[in-house]
Amino acid sequence: MQIRNILSRNNRCFSFEFFPPRDTEASTQLFQSINDLIPLNPAYVSVTYGALGSTRELTHDLVVRINRETNLTVVSHLTCVGSGKDEIYKILEKYQGSGIENIMALRGDPPEGQKSFIKPENGFSHAAQLVAYIKKHFPKMGIGVAGYPEGHPETPNRLKELDYLKMKVDEGADYICTQLFYDNRDFFDFCERCDIAGIHVPVLAGIMPVTSRKGMMRLAEKTLCVRYPARLMKAIARASSDEYVEKVGIQWATEQVRDLIDADVKGVHFYTFNKARATRGIYESLGVTSSAQLTK
Repeated sequence: MQIRNILSRNNRCFSFEFFPPRDTEASTQLFQSINDLIPLNPAYVSVTYGALGSTRELTHDLVVRINRETNLTVVSHLTCVGSGKDEIYKILEKYQGSGIENIMALRGDPPEGQKSFIKPENGFSHAAQLVAYIKKHFPKMGIGVAGYPEGHPETPNRLKELDYLKMKVDEGADYICTQLFYDNRDFFDFCERCDIAGIHVPVLAGIMPVTSRKGMMRLAEKTLCVRYPARLMKAIARASSDEYVEKVGIQWATEQVRDLIDADVKGVHFYTFNKARATRGIYESLGVTSSAQLTK
């Protein structure tokens, strides 16, 4: 089922995202984590896309396996990095033949060691071009795109950032899934600015709980725009070990989700970091055992 149909049928949806496995063993472990989260009854799950090398095939294999062996609706990420139009066409053709109906269309980050994005030969420079290409050649494919509540690191002009986002929607994107954020005010402001800009597709809120100090620092280094509120930093500073950092992170994310639900957000997308425990912890803190209870 396409995500736009899921969103139109439900007051609110909850979904999970997984990162690309590095090898076959990691792929098996990740599939187990996905199985552990199935009882939470997500509206869909997504798998991020390895831009280069073997992760691309492992991602494809995992997406197809999820589609074949579970009842989950699955979304595969697709980026402009390292692929020309012909290769992107083959990837989409393969997905379509495997029954995959949904793509998250992204420009993608530069490969490790490359400072800036370089347009591939016969490829695309921007996600809007990829969305248009998918719509033209695979019109039955559902398409999601990314939004940045805290701002895109490569677009300091926030007005142009919304122009670029609107281009993706105008080319045929069905919904927007935001990057993670830790202050809901950033998300609510982002949604208001989308409305002012004439962007009226559903916006899903991206949530990822802090689970360790090391992970927190790594995320800050990798994602230039991530902002940790002072209250969260104080709470983490009081934690005596990573075990308690994770408890703080789960509690903070729980309150974020509770506030988003009260504000009638259309959906919450959990960045699971390929582990079930933190996501399950949020559900337990909310006092529910499945996503169905959160849609009420």
